[in-house]
Amino acid sequence: MNTVVSKLEPKWISFTFRHPWLAATAASKVKLSTRPPEPVIPAKKPFKAELVGGKHYSWCTCGHSRKQPFCDGSHKTRAQGLSPLRFVPEKDATVWLCGCKHTSNPPYCDGTHKQDFIASAPLHEPAES
Repeated sequence: MNTVVSKLEPKWISFTFRHPWLAATAASKVKLSTRPPEPVIPAKKPFKAELVGGKHYSWCTCGHSRKQPFCDGSHKTRAQGLSPLRFVPEKDATVWLCGCKHTSNPPYCDGTHKQDFIASAPLHEPAES
């Protein structure tokens, strides 16, 4: 049994919880969440892309797509918890889309691929379908 003591102004009061199992029961109903998987690194350089203004694009965030830098749905089986970044450019543009999947400005390259943790990491080879 758990005993809790609290101090009120003139005197001390002590009381005991009669059902310590209540806390354990409540805790067992809590579902623990897991972090989404980390993306794999399909390329250590950005992808040059010609984007059309007003067109919808889905940039791969998991790194498993065979259509890099765009999504082919591989995340549904290989990286559940990650989903593509959908975006629509305002105008036609030539851009550099992140290939390492660790940019701070998705979907655009910010140079993160030059950092040691990317440079020293192994490249992901897509699985045979």
